[in-house]
Amino acid sequence: MVSVSVNYFGVMKPPPEGWPRISTALYYEDPSRAIDWICEAFGFEVRLKIEGEGGRIEHSELTYGEGLIMVGRADNEREGRDHAKSPKSLGGANTQSMCIAVEDADAHCAHARAAGAKIVTEPTTHDYGDDYWSDRTYMAEDFEGHRWWFMQRVRG
Repeated sequence: MVSVSVNYFGVMKPPPEGWPRISTALYYEDPSRAIDWICEAFGFEVRLKIEGEGGRIEHSELTYGEGLIMVGRADNEREGRDHAKSPKSLGGANTQSMCIAVEDADAHCAHARAAGAKIVTEPTTHDYGDDYWSDRTYMAEDFEGHRWWFMQRVRG
């Protein structure tokens, strides 16, 4: 059976091969360091990293399972992206917090902590009742202030 998605715009075609339906971009003052750190601390893998003059990151794609994020340079003048800011430059403000499903929230948290992540909330189980589910989650902050929320489904 083939699943067909329909929304306000009609039938949704599948996304391009190898590309998720939804992805996000995060901006850093030091995107090269961020790419390395995100891979080490959180277990992402570099799928694509395009470097320009002097090692400047022009484009990057990092994957975690079937998920994809892009890491770019904050205050990038190219293509009118001067709106791109790191939380570091905004007093720690975040405009998004990603939720990433992991196999073992406690082990993931321990690894992230050892790699230098600031653990904002320790792993905690949240039970939403018998009609719903139970998750074990924690929140971490990276070296420029982006908040990352990791979730393990413990009951479906």
